[in-house]
Amino acid sequence: MSASDLKRMKELEAEHSKLKRMYADLAMENRALKDLIDRKL
Repeated sequence: MSASDLKRMKELEAEHSKLKRMYADLAMENRALKDLIDRKL
């Protein structure tokens, strides 16, 4: 594996981590909104 391959893999891992955090935040917000709607109905 070359140095450029390792660099690219590190970049992809960082992007993957960022996307996982974004998904977790959105899923948590979605759950909170659904709970709020359920309480109002």
